[in-house]
Amino acid sequence: MRANGLSAYVVPGNDPHASEYMASHWFEMQWISGFNGESGTMVVTLDKAFLWTDSRYYLQAGIELKDSTIELMRESDIDCPSVIDWLAANIDGVVGVNPEMFSVNEFANFKSELKSIDLIKPIWTENRPAIPQDKLYPYSADFAGETVNSKLARIREQLDARAKDSWALVVSALDEIAWLLNIRGNDVEYNPVVISYLVLEADKCTLFVDANKIDTVAQNYLDFNNITVKPYESVFAYIASLNGTVFYDGAKVNEALFEAIPTGCKKVNMQSPILVTKACKNAVELEGERIAMRQDCVALTRFFKWLEEEAFAGGKTQTEWDLMEKLHGFRAMGENFVEESFGTIAGYKGNGAIVHYAATKDNCATVKPEGMLLLDSGGQYLDGTTDITRTVWLGGPIPEQAKLDYTYVLKGHIALAAVRFPRGTRGNQLDALAKQFMWEAGITFGHGTGHGVGHFLGCHEGPQNVRTDNNPTPLALGHIVSDEPGIYRTDKWGIRTENLITVISAPQTAATTTEDEWYAFETLTLCFYDTSLIEMSLMSDAEIAWLNAYHARVYKETAPLLNADEAKFLARKCAPIKR
Repeated sequence: MRANGLSAYVVPGNDPHASEYMASHWFEMQWISGFNGESGTMVVTLDKAFLWTDSRYYLQAGIELKDSTIELMRESDIDCPSVIDWLAANIDGVVGVNPEMFSVNEFANFKSELKSIDLIKPIWTENRPAIPQDKLYPYSADFAGETVNSKLARIREQLDARAKDSWALVVSALDEIAWLLNIRGNDVEYNPVVISYLVLEADKCTLFVDANKIDTVAQNYLDFNNITVKPYESVFAYIASLNGTVFYDGAKVNEALFEAIPTGCKKVNMQSPILVTKACKNAVELEGERIAMRQDCVALTRFFKWLEEEAFAGGKTQTEWDLMEKLHGFRAMGENFVEESFGTIAGYKGNGAIVHYAATKDNCATVKPEGMLLLDSGGQYLDGTTDITRTVWLGGPIPEQAKLDYTYVLKGHIALAAVRFPRGTRGNQLDALAKQFMWEAGITFGHGTGHGVGHFLGCHEGPQNVRTDNNPTPLALGHIVSDEPGIYRTDKWGIRTENLITVISAPQTAATTTEDEWYAFETLTLCFYDTSLIEMSLMSDAEIAWLNAYHARVYKETAPLLNADEAKFLARKCAPIKR
């Protein structure tokens, strides 16, 4: 920093593709800080260091930074300045950044004088993971529900309408490239994507990817679909040769790519049409999700049966890691299973209160047949992506507060799942439905209520979501979002209940007074809830009816896939409840 005249250097938890989950080659923030959370930004000055992260990771960061000199900045707190504001107020001098690690929009928001420079590459020379070289593979239209040519035509039609001359769309988001070209890969854990860039033009489509990743099958597939392949790093030179209008999504495309666009081009910053189009799942994708959910329910039924009947038999104990491994084994038995969709969270007792808790084989709690277990997991199937959280009681007297907390969460979960809403409604307008009962009790939570979910792609995707923040994207037919309110009590328990739901058409009722188009949610996820934790006095008749109908559906759709003993166990868990 001194040699380059810098007063501060910023190391974000990003990669050049604005990915949520990254290849370990780009774990720069984690490498320099020792904090292993998925979200964070390091700021290094000449005499101090600071780490910004959100409320999901406060407990984890407190533990992992305990013996360091790094100061934790709690960015979800109202009085915590943003990285950009803190730099403007505290740094009188030049701030260094690697432009490949910041989106165009992020880079433009800085108020400090910036110098584009990569200081990490020269010092992280030992044991830095290489960029993955796994092979890409075609993803059949039988699963995708649409051919590559159809997708390219739809995107080109949108851009043709916006450009009066030649045009190009620069794409860096890995899930968008995978969706558009119907390709998948193994480059990023839990996300079947291929590290690459793409430039789409009116008459050609160019994929920038390492040649080692393409075998004969992949090359034939790309050739058949008229997709040109060029080396990964050559994207900068290619962009520098463009003319006419260049479209890019400033929230995704990195600053280094933007700076490569010739000054004579018309530069248009717009939300990616691929992002918007792929968020609305087609009929084949939705049916695939339903198939994947049934496979998931089979795995979870077998897991919970094992947990209740065998895991602690004869005085045996288990660890959180053991539970994660066992669930993975059951899920891997499912047809078309590929991998988990994220690292399973098995949070026993107080560990469940750490929202994105990550047990490891060498650092995990011993689980006994008593207390609360939060289990957040998901699978990547060729048919679709799943994400489900269930909280269960393992034994012993249930504290009154635990039953109250569980019921507040369940009531909010049902309220969101059962809502009807007019077309044009945004996720933030529905967010309070999931929080209303806990708010009445003076409780809340810091994470979003719902995130978008991809189809055999990222477990988290946009642009749609359900959370407090104002998101201008209205919920649309085919959108999938999670429904996951929670309550977290430090050192006691975490309670979260999560299903995936999709937007469907809802008929008008006799009471309807407008001509609006109405929507509702179809619950995709299948798995029983732990009814022993419900405080029945708080449940309305409508909520009980919803729960009983859901459990009847879970049993009907899943029991035929189970053996007799498993089906009997599921029937007991799905038995109707009453006051």
